[in-house]
Amino acid sequence: MFKGKTLHILLGGALCMAASALSAQIAVKSGDKIVFMGDTVTRMGNGRAGFLNLVMSALQTNGVKAVKIPAGASGHKSNQMLGRMDRDVIQKAPQIMVLSCGMSDVQQGKRGVSLEDYKKNMTQIVDKALAAGIKVYILTSTMITENPDHPNNQKLAGYNDFLRTLAKEKSCTLVDVNADMQKRLADIKAKHPGVKGNLLTHNGIFMNPLGNIMLAEGILRAFGMTDEQLAKAQPAWNKMLLPQEVYMSLSDYKALSEKAFQAKQSVGDYLKNMVKKELQ
Repeated sequence: MFKGKTLHILLGGALCMAASALSAQIAVKSGDKIVFMGDTVTRMGNGRAGFLNLVMSALQTNGVKAVKIPAGASGHKSNQMLGRMDRDVIQKAPQIMVLSCGMSDVQQGKRGVSLEDYKKNMTQIVDKALAAGIKVYILTSTMITENPDHPNNQKLAGYNDFLRTLAKEKSCTLVDVNADMQKRLADIKAKHPGVKGNLLTHNGIFMNPLGNIMLAEGILRAFGMTDEQLAKAQPAWNKMLLPQEVYMSLSDYKALSEKAFQAKQSVGDYLKNMVKKELQ
């Protein structure tokens, strides 16, 4: 028979071991620094309930206290990210870099970056990080408009195909958020036939709260987080406030989006129509 004190020690040790086993699957460790290198989507993702902060919140909920280093810059293309790699990544000495690049290279048209040059730039970015001992997670670029048949998305497909090849050749982890986005949009439209407007973005490009959730979940799964661990993160996510001008929590937004989709509208259109009705 164990005495009370001994039993408490054994139980405490068992609980610690269970917690360690749960977090052992996650590739990120407490104390690790994570650089989020990207363009406007990444910069905006560092706002309230943005995907950077959703990722960090989920890690902390699951016992991983990592350090976030935001490195998103508005409109930045691959050549510009390559030019600031030393300052924004290497000198920060992170263990992990989450790399998102491609949208601006395509979207900016003549001022953009050709696929040939993009390949060279992205290869150099990844090589610099790997040479510094940084583990690289490569995100495919999210869609440019939510229409997969839009010419920009057709052009973007070649850039994303290269990222898939690059990740494989360099033994980096691929986070295929473009495929996730297309699937998430298809799922919403299947559940709510006839729904119109932007569903995961504010304007076809920049993520709304549902888009930020999609990005965060993709990154966290790539880190090795299980469905159980993601579910554990949900209560903390739901309490997170959206940008100040919205005046609602993430939980409120999810409920609102469901009502909007049932009415076959985007959240933006649904709110506009509510305001019009109220003012009549």
